[in-house]
Amino acid sequence: MSASQSQKLVLATGASSGLGFESIKQLLEQSEQAYHFVLGVRSTEKVQAAYDELKYDAKHTVTIFHLDLLSLESVQLFTKQVFEKLGSFHIDILYLAAGALDKAEGPGPHGSQWCAGYVVNHLAQHYLVHLLQSELRSSKSRVVVVSSGAIRNVRDQDPSTLDVDLKANSGAGYSTVYSASKFTQLLAAHYWRRQLPECHIVAVSPGLIPSTGLATSMGLSMNMPDAKTVPEGAQNLLRAFTVQDFPADPQQIFLTSWGEWWSTDVIALSLDPALQDKWCPGKEEIEKQAGLSSY
Repeated sequence: MSASQSQKLVLATGASSGLGFESIKQLLEQSEQAYHFVLGVRSTEKVQAAYDELKYDAKHTVTIFHLDLLSLESVQLFTKQVFEKLGSFHIDILYLAAGALDKAEGPGPHGSQWCAGYVVNHLAQHYLVHLLQSELRSSKSRVVVVSSGAIRNVRDQDPSTLDVDLKANSGAGYSTVYSASKFTQLLAAHYWRRQLPECHIVAVSPGLIPSTGLATSMGLSMNMPDAKTVPEGAQNLLRAFTVQDFPADPQQIFLTSWGEWWSTDVIALSLDPALQDKWCPGKEEIEKQAGLSSY
């Protein structure tokens, strides 16, 4: 089950449908580079069947493990299973493509003080990076974070609103929670840029993709200016796998859907190290808050 020497190993979340699935599909269809994809998904049998239907070339391999990002315990179990099955391995790319759309009504998942959108879009995947960081560091991995232009829409352009909007049962609506949680995800990308200097951390936007489940729920349509198809959005994301023209300013980590790096004035709210640290708790703190034994 381990990757061959010629394969690049991509460990991915969010590859069961939508843009994540489409981007992996496009890599499986290309004929140059061989890949070993290790995917964390909720519905393993359904996703396995979907990938089997692609009938991809035998030079590629796809390994699927259960992962429910609403549960930090599931993140822990997923990581253990990956190491048990694969042993020591080199991670070429960690692809954090999972995303959720949630309004903050009702209790948080598994007793969390946070709403589901925050747990999936940020906290669970941040915890996953904690659990993988030794391997990421030794592999000099590329970490690709699927972000969104919605990071510019933090309520009132005031990060203090995050403390209110992202709490479970805050009453914040879909758009508010999505923008706030994707913003904290970008804070995490900056945090890991600082913590893992051996790695390339790239936040990337697919552009305006109305036909995904998330976008449809937010009332977007293909009639909107700049709207792109799911295959086009996936192509935009895949630029982050191979881009080499990294800016001289290490804070310029956001690759736009048109292939340029956003200037720091566009992402200025996310550049405060103290804010990054506040929203990126350490592994032990996450485990303590979730009532988990230390991994």
